[in-house]
Amino acid sequence: MAATDLNVNLAVVLPGVLGLVVSAIQWKRVSNVKLEGHAGNKLTSPLGGDDADSPTALEDMKHVAKLISDGAMSFLVAEYQVLAVFTVIFSVLVTLAASKETAIAFVVGAVTSTACGYLGMMIATASNIKTAHECWDTVEKGYAVAIQGGSVMGLSLVSIGLIVLFFLIKLLQSQGGLAGADLYEAVAGYGLGGSAIALFGRVGGGIYTKAADVGADLSGKIDEGMDEDDVRNPACIADNVGDNVGDIAGMGADLFGSFAESTCAALVIGTAADSTIRDSWAATMFPLLISSTGIVCGVLTLMIVGVVYKVDKIDKVEGALKGILIVSTIIETPFVYFIAQWTLPTEGFHVEAGAANRSPTEACVPVWLGLWSGLLIGFVTEYYTSFSYQPVRQIAEQQKTSAATGIIFGLAVGYMSCIVPVICIAITVLFAHRLLGMYGVALGALGMLSTITMGLTIDAYGPISDNAGGIAEMSGLSHNVRKITDALDAAGNTTAAIGKGFAIGSAALVSLALFGAFTVRANVSVVDALDPWTFTGLLLGAMIPYAFAALTMRSVAFAATAMVEECREQFKKILHDNPPAKPDYDRCIKISTNASLREMVAPGLLVMLSPIVSGFLLGKNGTAGILIGGMISAVQMAISMSNTGGAWDNAKKYAEKQGLKGQDQYKNAVIGDTVGDPMKDTSGPALNIVMKLSAIISLVFGAAISSWSTEAGGPLWLQTYFPNY
Repeated sequence: MAATDLNVNLAVVLPGVLGLVVSAIQWKRVSNVKLEGHAGNKLTSPLGGDDADSPTALEDMKHVAKLISDGAMSFLVAEYQVLAVFTVIFSVLVTLAASKETAIAFVVGAVTSTACGYLGMMIATASNIKTAHECWDTVEKGYAVAIQGGSVMGLSLVSIGLIVLFFLIKLLQSQGGLAGADLYEAVAGYGLGGSAIALFGRVGGGIYTKAADVGADLSGKIDEGMDEDDVRNPACIADNVGDNVGDIAGMGADLFGSFAESTCAALVIGTAADSTIRDSWAATMFPLLISSTGIVCGVLTLMIVGVVYKVDKIDKVEGALKGILIVSTIIETPFVYFIAQWTLPTEGFHVEAGAANRSPTEACVPVWLGLWSGLLIGFVTEYYTSFSYQPVRQIAEQQKTSAATGIIFGLAVGYMSCIVPVICIAITVLFAHRLLGMYGVALGALGMLSTITMGLTIDAYGPISDNAGGIAEMSGLSHNVRKITDALDAAGNTTAAIGKGFAIGSAALVSLALFGAFTVRANVSVVDALDPWTFTGLLLGAMIPYAFAALTMRSVAFAATAMVEECREQFKKILHDNPPAKPDYDRCIKISTNASLREMVAPGLLVMLSPIVSGFLLGKNGTAGILIGGMISAVQMAISMSNTGGAWDNAKKYAEKQGLKGQDQYKNAVIGDTVGDPMKDTSGPALNIVMKLSAIISLVFGAAISSWSTEAGGPLWLQTYFPNY
């Protein structure tokens, strides 16, 4: 079939439609689960055991699930009201610094990211009770519902993002009269809008969830010796709400931003003045086709994995989740080859002046490097964060001695976990750049994100399973049911860490590609580390991730302290009054909501304003230094913080599996998990957005930054007011 404009358009859009259709089918399967109990509607565990379910378990499940859903949606509404104001104000700034078309793309990206976050939240909070209900019967049914719910988010988010981006391009072409580089520089606003919302969603959601989680653990587990999600703990509902606002809405917006930014970077670089594919619609759409084939790959993966990896026992859960990643990577590999041969010039092409022509097969290499590097990063992340392997078990061994030695060893594990992912990223960058310059780097990022449908599926699976366990505990279901939900949750902790690894690795490639686009936009011909403005920028840029992490972790500490004090005050009446008072869940939800909305502003402004302020004060060379320094610093911090926290979390799960609740080792493990919570769910994963957002703001404001700079790259104000310097 010839790569005509019509055929290419259909190849972009139809997979997106397919993704939405399959999402609807999966959602129908989840919705068809009837909340009627099991074993002939008798409220006893069909798995047997000495303990029985609460006689009101079914109604309690519905009540708890409604509390979680209402809390999550009320937080999103409050957060989105704040973000709506931000979107309006910042769109005006984008209009002044870039163009009205860029501002339109920014608003579309922001709205799409917001809608995807809301959709993910709705799906997750509807799937959690269905998962708990099916775990009441068998692990196979519970796992199936969690994966089906996760796949709805994975397929629908990518499909919506792809379709909206495609029609935005067509709209700006037809109505805005834009073409070539001008068109795709305006489209870059789409990535900016998505990433800006993702930053606030990640930070706000991360502060919310960890304020509740840390507060619930310290006051409930440490002070009172309670189990996880004890119904008497007033922070337990806020904790379960937080799993959704941080890991569902936040992660969904984050990976949507990665997809949008990497695609925009490839489009901007691929249509530069010296590119030989800028006038070919089929070749220009190659980056979008990578994502569209990823949707088809995701659908096929779900079909194959459902047959090959049967989860009929608890110990098969982790293998099935890993199988999703392996199968999707294998399927996507030939897809990349076929679309490259179909769309790219057979005689070869280049995108930079003086570069050698590259064949379609050579163009596949950066994509394949990113694709398989992502899988390897996932395996390395699993090794360092799963209690099936030595690093987490060694942390648990250290926790027999004290919490301090467990924390020391956990930090070492996180630092060690940086080595292989950074080598993978470096190799991808090296060979991708040698082949196709910054366009190759952008293709590498798209390759790593090409299986994002399945990455999001297993990532959303985690909070759904975690919530299912909370609902089972608070509803009084038997310990046998809780064993199933705990197994699903433990595997979900590992998949969440793997998802963060994908997000961080792709963010490094995306930000480097965007940096390349910025140098073109701002007319930075050479980035010289010996240039004083560039070197100053490098130092300041390397500092920004530390300042950002400090602000976010401090916010969690403040909010968690308020949560602990509230819980301790309530425990006086809940545990010691006769009759005991009922926990006031709403007060804890309010504490987390207010803290997250208040505390997300400072780190958000730090990231949003740094490139603009540095552009004015340091010029384009200084801004280039800021971007490179920030990226190199952030990628190391993000990996180590996320994996350290994930390892401590699963060390606690390992202690629970060994039946050590109430013993010193378990208490030490809870302390380690508590320290790691803001590292893995607030600061660490948000740092990848710091990289991307700084770079795309610099790209969108590139022309303005260039106008604020001298020909040599320094700041214009210095030459104007201090000509001798």
